[in-house]
Parts: sequence; C-alpha cells; structure tokens
Amino acid sequence: MSKISLTLPLTNEEIRRLKIGDTVLLSGIIVTARDMAHSWLLEEKREELSELLRNSAIYHCGPIMLKEEGKWICKAAGPTTSIREEAYMAEILQEYGISAVIGKGGMGERTAKALQEFSAVYLSAVGGAAVLLADHIESVEAVYQLEEFGVPEALWVLKIKAMPLIVSMDSHGNSLHKNVLEKSCFVLNNK
Repeated sequence: MSKISLTLPLTNEEIRRLKIGDTVLLSGIIVTARDMAHSWLLEEKREELSELLRNSAIYHCGPIMLKEEGKWICKAAGPTTSIREEAYMAEILQEYGISAVIGKGGMGERTAKALQEFSAVYLSAVGGAAVLLADHIESVEAVYQLEEFGVPEALWVLKIKAMPLIVSMDSHGNSLHKNVLEKSCFVLNNK
C-alpha cells in the first residue's frame, strides 16, 4: 500500500496503477451528486458537465453550504452511502468518462464491472469526518440545479486539494468491500 498524490483529470495510466488499499491525496475539480443529480445527469446529458466530468470525479455527498459575502463556502462535505446510486453509476461512468467515484460503503457488482470496463476507481472517504473533508475544499466553482433540487441534492463543482481517500474498488475488479464481506461471512459460517 502506498500514498499517492493525484490531480484531476486522471490519465488511464494513473487509474490502472491504483490498487485497493492505496491512500490517495486527490486534488482538482470534482462534482457532488446524490439521487436527484444522478437521474438528471442521465436524462439531460449536459455538454458543460460532460466536459467537467471527463476524467474527473463524482463525489456522493450532500454538502452543507453557506453563502458568505456573495460566495458559497462549504462547511461540511461528508460522503453519503454510494450503493444508493448503483442503478445509475455504470451508465454514468460510460456516458461521462468519469475516472473516480468518491463515497462511502462501496458499490455493487454492476459498478465494479463498469469500473473495469471504463477504467475508473472507487475512492472511499471517511464517514463522520465531514468538517475535516471540507477543509480540503479550496473553492466552490459553480452549482447546477440549486433552485430545483436544493442545497444537498444540487451538483456542486468543487476545487479540492489533497483530499485524503482510500482506493477501495480498483479498475482491476478488486474490492475491499467484497473482501471484508467474504471474510466476515467465512468467520460467521465457521463458528
């Protein structure tokens, strides 16, 4: 396991070098997305978001945002449970050419196969550390669907610096989540 500094957008070579267990310090532009945003991304297929997301990252997050002196400031940016987006993720990976999905709890088999097929990784953020993760957000670059979806469900375009994440699903079909589940079931079944 190693600690790797990466800046978005990622190259295919950078993605393929990542292995489960690697610690990543990620910098660059990311876009938050929750349930409403995933559905909207597939319905709308907006060109400006295609450009933003190509070789970049979606963060499963409903941030807490405040407007101070006319600027949006992110006060908390903890990950939300990613499996909720399983129905959308494979198609979004294909449609938008995303390099990384950030969230917590991992994702299912359909997404695992899409990570392999479209050369992407799943990066786990630490749950319960929303304020600490917000410290790695340098600025809010834009927001989409704020009035329609509200603050937590809007698509926030964030510039991050050295956000600490763990590769928990890689582009080679490996998953820390699956490994833990299999080991847990083995232990429980052999008691």
